[in-house]
Amino acid sequence: MQRLTGLDATFLYMETPTSYMHVAGLMILDPSTMPEGFSMEKLREFYASRLHLAAPFRRRLAEIPLGIHHPLWIEDPDFDLDNHLHHVAVPPPGGPRELADLAADLVKMPLDRSRPLWECWAIEGLEGGKFAVLTKVHHAAIDGVSGNEITVAMLQLAPHDEPPPPAEEWKPDRVPTDIERLAYAGSSIARQPVRLVKTARRTIESALRVRERNRQPDANPPPGLFNAPRTSFNAALTPHRGFAFTSLSLSDVKDVKNALGVSVNDVVLALCAGSLRNYLESIDEHPDGPLVAMVPVSVRTDEQKGTHGNQVSSMLCSLATDIDDPVERVRAISGGTKQAKEQLNVIGAEALTDWVEFAAPALMGRAARLYSRTRMADRHRPLFNVTISNVPGPPFPLYSSDARLVAHYPMGPIFDGGGLNITVMSYMDSLDFGLVACSDLIDDVWSLADGLGEALEQLKKAVGAQSGTSNGARTSKSGGKKST
Repeated sequence: MQRLTGLDATFLYMETPTSYMHVAGLMILDPSTMPEGFSMEKLREFYASRLHLAAPFRRRLAEIPLGIHHPLWIEDPDFDLDNHLHHVAVPPPGGPRELADLAADLVKMPLDRSRPLWECWAIEGLEGGKFAVLTKVHHAAIDGVSGNEITVAMLQLAPHDEPPPPAEEWKPDRVPTDIERLAYAGSSIARQPVRLVKTARRTIESALRVRERNRQPDANPPPGLFNAPRTSFNAALTPHRGFAFTSLSLSDVKDVKNALGVSVNDVVLALCAGSLRNYLESIDEHPDGPLVAMVPVSVRTDEQKGTHGNQVSSMLCSLATDIDDPVERVRAISGGTKQAKEQLNVIGAEALTDWVEFAAPALMGRAARLYSRTRMADRHRPLFNVTISNVPGPPFPLYSSDARLVAHYPMGPIFDGGGLNITVMSYMDSLDFGLVACSDLIDDVWSLADGLGEALEQLKKAVGAQSGTSNGARTSKSGGKKST
């Protein structure tokens, strides 16, 4: 039995009927390395043999009565793997767009809070004989880094690889009574006044340091709260979702990175900026300032590697979409991210996690639902325009149920006022982008996915990087351009 941290629990409280806080990953798999081909029975055996490598998969919530404190994780005494594995076929012809539409429908459905907060969908019928696996896990259980660690642990380094044996036998918990839950919560609440004083003192000290730093002559502070411009996709959400994906060459991105002396993440942000800029121009929309991205930042220490839950903060970064020249835009983004990281270091990585510990669960949940129901996101400038997350993945091939992993497209959550999430995960020599949007705010998310490849070509041309091909096939696998 383990209490959720305030940050973990916040993702539960933020859920509304139009926004579910789970993260997902869509794996494309090649069954040519499976001697007997795909079957649900084989997939079930594969997951059953690796459950001990993914602790959150057998934990469910135990709510505190009256919502007076954050819930508990307990080892589910009623765990049944069959409740979490599902089987479906993509409509013909089984191309990228049919697969993306199906994934969007699956990801918009909530997870059952009476069970461990995950589910897996095996998807057959893809063109070329491939199949896909869509896995959804609640953000309360994992962040980008811990989710990636679980993904890699659940996969194989080669066909027929067997998992390591569990260190100890799994034992379910007894479901605690209401009295026991209240007593557990009471002992945590009793320690809060001391922690509150310490947190308030650290926050004041950090605020004074940030103010002093921003007064320096050479200071270029990152965007402030509610300074992002209005766009059509920064509005109240509906339950409808759109999804698109693409893969870009990691080598090409590194060529641009090396030529300009910036980071891979800077180039990723610039690609998103270029695509968003072109999209807004295509719909004749002209924001009154540069778009602002919310960029999650892992604060997981070496000692916390292998643990689950959330160890993440965030920073606001200008996407410099008001700059015409793509090279100058990259340099402006790079300078802005450096300033944002410096400010995050001044504030302290633990600032966010400290304050959410004191959140009132019942109040936060009601406030989130009220904010959504009254469409308050339509009435003020957005906190940020888009969420952009970059998660490093393995540079070596992986397998699932003996099938070779071709690509892994992440799917992040969206929020009221922020109707677009772009998450990228590296794998081998690819950057696999997944774009999730509210389809009532962005009706053609594929245009944004295709725009990422176009932005990379534009940057390569601008910096004189060598593409390695003459037709751009190495750069993009989105839409109908290259089969999954």
